[in-house]
Formats: sequence, C-alpha cells, structure tokens
Amino acid sequence: MTKKISSSRPLRVGLISLGCAKNLVDAEIMLGSLLKSGVEITNDAASADAVIVNTCSFIDSAQEESVDTILESVELRDANQRGQAVIVSGCLSQRFREELPKLMPEVDAFMGIDQVAQVGDIVGKAIANRAGKVGIQNSEFRIQKQKVVGHLNELEKNRPLDEHEKENAVRGTEKFGKTKTVIGAKLPSSILHPPSSPVFDVTQRPVFIPDFETPRFRLTPKHFAYVKIAEGCNHPCSFCIIPRMRGSHRSRTQADIVKEVKALIADGVKEINLISQDSTYYGLDLRPNHSRAISSPEKFNAAAKSLAADATTICTLLRELNALKGDFWIRLLYTHPAHWTDELIQTIAECKKVACYIDIPLQHIHENMLERMRRETSQQYIVDLIKRIRAGIPGIALRTTFIVGFPGETEASFNALLDFIRETKFERLGVFAYSKEDGTRAGAMAGQLSDKVKQKRRELAMAAQHKVAIAVSESFVGREIKVLIEGEANAKQLQGANVSSWEHGLIRETDQHTNQMKGHFFVARGEADAPDIDGRVYVRAAKGALPVGQFAKVKVIGHTDYDLIAEPV
Repeated sequence: MTKKISSSRPLRVGLISLGCAKNLVDAEIMLGSLLKSGVEITNDAASADAVIVNTCSFIDSAQEESVDTILESVELRDANQRGQAVIVSGCLSQRFREELPKLMPEVDAFMGIDQVAQVGDIVGKAIANRAGKVGIQNSEFRIQKQKVVGHLNELEKNRPLDEHEKENAVRGTEKFGKTKTVIGAKLPSSILHPPSSPVFDVTQRPVFIPDFETPRFRLTPKHFAYVKIAEGCNHPCSFCIIPRMRGSHRSRTQADIVKEVKALIADGVKEINLISQDSTYYGLDLRPNHSRAISSPEKFNAAAKSLAADATTICTLLRELNALKGDFWIRLLYTHPAHWTDELIQTIAECKKVACYIDIPLQHIHENMLERMRRETSQQYIVDLIKRIRAGIPGIALRTTFIVGFPGETEASFNALLDFIRETKFERLGVFAYSKEDGTRAGAMAGQLSDKVKQKRRELAMAAQHKVAIAVSESFVGREIKVLIEGEANAKQLQGANVSSWEHGLIRETDQHTNQMKGHFFVARGEADAPDIDGRVYVRAAKGALPVGQFAKVKVIGHTDYDLIAEPV
C-alpha cells in the first residue's frame, strides 16, 4: 500500500472496535498489520486519513450499535474531512457481505474476518477510492439508520441457505435450517448506487486463524492479554448466528500458541485469557479425518477417548502452558458444557497456574428450553456436570449465563430456572433477555414473547442471583486471597462499585458500605474475576503502596453486593 499521504507524513488511521474479546483480538491484528506497513495510528478521528469501524452483529442491539457507529463516522467525515475513507470490518460485513455495499454506499471499503492481516492494502485502496468521491454531494448518499437496520432485518428473513448452513444441517436433525422462507431478496428502489463501488474484500466462508507471526498491537493493559486459540464454531444453537459469520471451528497448533504465550510472559503479562467460541473443543479438529458431527456429550467423549496419546486437546495445552516459567494466571474462557471431560476437570485441579474459575454458558436448565435452544445437553447432564466440577476442583468459581424469554418459555420453565439459580448458587452469573435474530432457527419459532415479559423475567432472575451474590461476597470476608492489581481507583470507579451495570447483568442495592469505601483504593481482580465481566476487589492502601500490574496478597475486610473490599496483608 501507499505508506504516505504526502511527502511530509505517513498515512494516519483511526480504529473503532465493537463487540467481544474475540473481536478485540481482530482489531489488535489490524493495528499490528497497519503499523508494520508504516501507517501511523491516531485516536483523533478528525486528523485520520481513514477510519476503520470493526463491527459486531451478534444480536440486534449490537448490530444497531454498529450501524450507528458507521453512520456517525460518515457524518463526521462529511463534516470535517471529506477525503477521509471510512472502512467497515468484522461481523456485520461478514453477515451481510452481498447487501451492505448497496445499503451503505457512503462507506469506502468493506472487509471480512479473513482480511484482517491484509488491512494495509485495503486502506490504501479505500483512500484512493475515496478520492474519486470527494466532489459528490453528500445528499446523494445519505441513508438513514432506520432504513439500513430495517432492511438488514428483512434480508435475514428472506435469505436462502448458503453452503455453510446446509453443511451445518447434518449436525442436527433433518429439519435444522429448513424453517426459512427462501425468497430472492430485492433491494428497494430508494437505495442509490454510488458512482464508484466501495472496495470489497469479504470471503463467503471465513477460514483465517491468526498465528504467532501475525502482526499484533495489544489494546489491553500491559498485565493481561487475550490469546485466541481457535476461531469459528460447530454448534447448531437455534438462537445463534456465529457459525455462519465466523465459519467452522478451526484450532491453532499448540506449539504456535505456546510460542505466543511465552512472548507475552516475557513482556510482563500476568494473566493469559484463552478465548475462542468453544474452548473445550480445542484440538479436536486437528485429528486425522476429523468429523464436525461430534457436538453432543456422548459423541464428543467418544471422539476424545479415541484420540492418539500425543493428540492435541485443551488439556495438553493447559498442561504445557502451566509448565512455563513465571508467575502468571491462565484463564479459560467460553467453555461449552457438552465438551467437558473428567480429564479436563483433573487438569484444571492439578495445574496451579490455571485460575480456579470456569466460564460455562448454560443458557437454560428446563428440558424443553434446552431442546428448543438445541444446546445438546439435558437438565440431568448439567446438574451432574456441575457436581463433578465442584467435587473435582475444590474452591472453583463458576460463571454462567442464561437466556430468559426464549420462544416458548412458559411460566413453569422460567420458574424451573429460578429454582436452579437459587439451588446451584453460581459465584458469577449474567442474565440476558432473548434477542430475536432473523436468520436463526429460533427467530422463526412460534411462541415469541413480548419485550415486557422478557425484561420482567430478566429482573426476577437477577433478583434471585442478587441474594446469592451477597452470600458469596460475604463468604470471602476474613479470607486472604491473591489479586492482580489493575491500578489506582478513581472516584468514578469507587462510585461504580455501588451502582448497576447493564452490560454485566448486575443489580445493586443502596450502598450499605459507605464508610468502608472512604480513603485511597486500588482496583484489583481475584481468580474469580475475569476482565470486564466480573466483579472487582477494592484494596484500601496508601497511594503508591501496591505495584500496578503485579500480584499482591490481600485480606478481605468487607464487601458490596458484587465487589470485595480488602487491605494488604
């Protein structure tokens, strides 16, 4: 690509990343690739020659946020610097690869998930493409958010099955994926075509997976990092669009991951967060002549037991990482309940550097709901699995998420979920109201519930967990725990320790611990607290008394509803 916009300076690129930690890693790869190409990264959108919006399209609200951000970027570009290129990357481009360039002609380039390492070339082409549009009046291109979002939803309702979805159908019942009405989508005549089409580089079915040689510029604090161990997903969950956007599950080699983790530890990282769409499936696709049709617990366990002695699995990865020199945590995120084995339980128990924390989204517990969600796990299987995990890993902190208001959820099935929350006493729990996603099997199901009912059930479920959370926090008082110091707490963070967080699915009562929260504090996390999604440990200590980005031993002296209050040992 062209490295300079003029003889005086290199190209400047800004990036806005939306969505999950997996999307954040994609953004880090784009930034690393741009820096390697000689591009300057800027936080000032007004001075950028190009702005990249890395989008999420997981649920309606995420999709709407992505469209908002794209149109806001275009509006700022048109108001301040008409020569600036706007580039859209990520899941929205992948999900609507054919339609988006027609719906949003203001955008100068669209790139998919496979293209993150080639972003430098795409930026150069987008800027050149933008130069040909500068003289065109903005009114010719203006398409309002409602029109874009509404049409994307309409397209999903009428989209025929692609080859990936047809292949996915063999993993479930014969009826899977056949509930859609196959109609050729026709764009409304009001949508104008630009004089020059946007740069377009989006593969139909993603196959890319980063490796150690892939350039990357980390956006997380120096003391923790996300390591993507696999990409894609093979599960047929009826509410989820991710397999179509991200492709089939594909694992990195174990040696490549270990190489990256070694480099991160040498760089001072104290917490390695292993991420993928289904971390417990890691390595199973690397076996010879593998079949993806092993999603159920029975088939998965049979496949795992038939592996060669030297085969790669999540257990072999954890054990090799645990053997590396240094003082650090390994946190395993996004495990699927169908893919837990006794060997994994034993591995976590024996590997002292693996955080005593499990992220295991269950989604529901009622038998009918699990079947409708196509979760491949029964109620009894889940109950037995939790017993096995807690018995095999003493002191384990269990995090899960549930979906309420799913199509067909009756009062009885919802009450069964409430009882399960009260009885199981999860240390960490989030609840989400079901989001109807057109293009999914659940989106076409009968028995859709109103938003009012869904939100009410979410409130009731979180109220049940609220009582559990207070008891969990209370159980820590008087204990000494190891924490990772994130930084010195500011007034906003201390205030936030006593308010609600919609993103994390938490509710809090009026502060009962005002006196405990006075003074100077550090923000920290324990083994039971994953970055961004769980609670915090507020350590009362003098300014500069604790090393930021390092471990410390603290004694818990109090708690709020979800956070702990401590002081150095």
